[in-house]
Amino acid sequence: MNTLSIKNGFLCLAILFNLLIFGSCQLNKVEIKEFKFLEYDISMIQEGYLQGLFTINDVVDAYLERINEIDKSGPNLNSIIQINPNLNIEIAKLDDELKKGYIRGPLHGIPILLKDNIDMIDMPTTAGSRAMVDSYPLSNSFIKEQLEKAGAVIIGKTNLSEWANFRGEASTSGWSGLGGQTKNPYI
Repeated sequence: MNTLSIKNGFLCLAILFNLLIFGSCQLNKVEIKEFKFLEYDISMIQEGYLQGLFTINDVVDAYLERINEIDKSGPNLNSIIQINPNLNIEIAKLDDELKKGYIRGPLHGIPILLKDNIDMIDMPTTAGSRAMVDSYPLSNSFIKEQLEKAGAVIIGKTNLSEWANFRGEASTSGWSGLGGQTKNPYI
């Protein structure tokens, strides 16, 4: 079996990631630079790695630039709560493995974001609450472990409705005390 083949279960993650980060942003008619990897799917990114057209570091840097451009400035989408503090270490390890011909799995080098109610020992799991800003889990979640085994690059964590919308019956969807109101990039 080709280790670069796309598994159906992982395709959902790529689609979600594209919707959150790479969509055409129309808020306030802000001029947004073109994103090099906008129409790239998982297989296209991995093929680019194998052909030496770009490295995992190149791709992740482009994603981080895009996050800064449309999430942290420009239209301020408020979709990202935090960036993985060990990102550079993980990227270097994955790029090194790729140079040596070792591919962990079907997501090797593919940037992924986790919702901030999924445990990852490198970052606090806040569920969007300021009360949990220093709440570091003792172990990784099963999904984080599986993504890592498949070679995914976990860039960071996304905003969510605080406490996954278990605050009350009249809570605002997409709002958290830590990340603010997440905005729709398509409006």
